[in-house]
Formats: sequence, C-alpha cells, structure tokens
Amino acid sequence: MGVVINVLIAIAVGVLIMRVGMKMLSGFATPPPEPPPAGELRRVKIMYRCEICGSEVRMTVARDQDPEPPRHCMDEMTLVAPVE
Repeated sequence: MGVVINVLIAIAVGVLIMRVGMKMLSGFATPPPEPPPAGELRRVKIMYRCEICGSEVRMTVARDQDPEPPRHCMDEMTLVAPVE
C-alpha cells in the first residue's frame, strides 16, 4: 500500500514540474509587444546619470512627458536636470 502512495505522489510531482516547465517555455515563445504608433511618442529632453559608474544618458523621446528613469548598473539612474 505504501508503494502505491509513493508512486502516486511521484506522478503528481512529475505532472506539476512538467506543467510549470511548459508555462515557462510558452512565456519565452510569446513575441514582444508591438511598438507604439509614431504619433504616441513625445519629445522630451532629460538627462540621467548613473550614480555607480557616472555614465550619463540624454533621453529625447518617451511615451509620456514624465518617463521612468532608465536602469544602469542594476540600479535606476538619477535625474540630473531637464535639458533646455
């Protein structure tokens, strides 16, 4: 009787692992979202700086007027100042 329960538990765990694996693989197979239409991007002039390495980025277009800061060195960059 104990062997039957162990086999049923092993089959259930195997099915669970297979379902999780298939979900993960289907997530990789989905295509990236379509880019927004050209009219939806707005012109911005914002400078960001990475506090860790000192790299600077100038953002010229974004989806909204107040975009989220980009990430660099695994951390968000800080806003230097809007470029005039």
